Amino acid sequence: MQPANYPTQRTGRPVAWFLLALMVFFVMSPFIEALPHGRHIEAVLATLVLTASVPAVGVSRRSLIATALFAAPIAFAYWFQLHRAEGIAYRMFSLVFMTFLGFVMARLLRFILRAPKVTSEVLFAGISIYLLLGQLWAAAYAFTARLVPGSFTNASNRLEGFEALYFSLTTLTTAGFGDITPASPIARMLAMMEAVTGTLYLTVLISRLVSLHIAAGESDSSEPV
Repeated sequence: MQPANYPTQRTGRPVAWFLLALMVFFVMSPFIEALPHGRHIEAVLATLVLTASVPAVGVSRRSLIATALFAAPIAFAYWFQLHRAEGIAYRMFSLVFMTFLGFVMARLLRFILRAPKVTSEVLFAGISIYLLLGQLWAAAYAFTARLVPGSFTNASNRLEGFEALYFSLTTLTTAGFGDITPASPIARMLAMMEAVTGTLYLTVLISRLVSLHIAAGESDSSEPV
């Protein structure tokens, strides 16, 4: 039974719009890096994702306000760190940004677990969490590469931007092409955790969706004709 004060129905399609913004960010990332003002275009797309995350996870007025108050300084910091890609400012931004990603995933996961039936928004939430896992680990890899030089072996011996996202998603999906390899203990630990998390998440998500579908079918069949 769902708590009376927790809404499971959403107006509109906020999670769908969030997923769309997230996918646009992912698809455009490799192309905008080569542009003269690529980092600023990336910041615009990131701001769009942050903005879309507010209605996606704010199912109540209180959570909507809390998410907005959390997302606003993140968006400001994203633009601020464009000109301070090293040092304490970048490190602080990375930690807060990863915390926000974890917050958004937790809210979406709560929505999935408390949903009474499988809807398109539930499916979109599940996909969004999977992509956010890739983004979370990409940020963790980039942070580790700067904190511990030589943590990854690749052509540039650095890991940031789309390259970090590419390595993260290939690790999350256990594709592992081998062109980028974790070299330091902490990098290897992160890669192992991501591979395990990606596998377990898909298993749990599919189990949850199947159980919801079966429960909804049994509920419909038990109703009087």
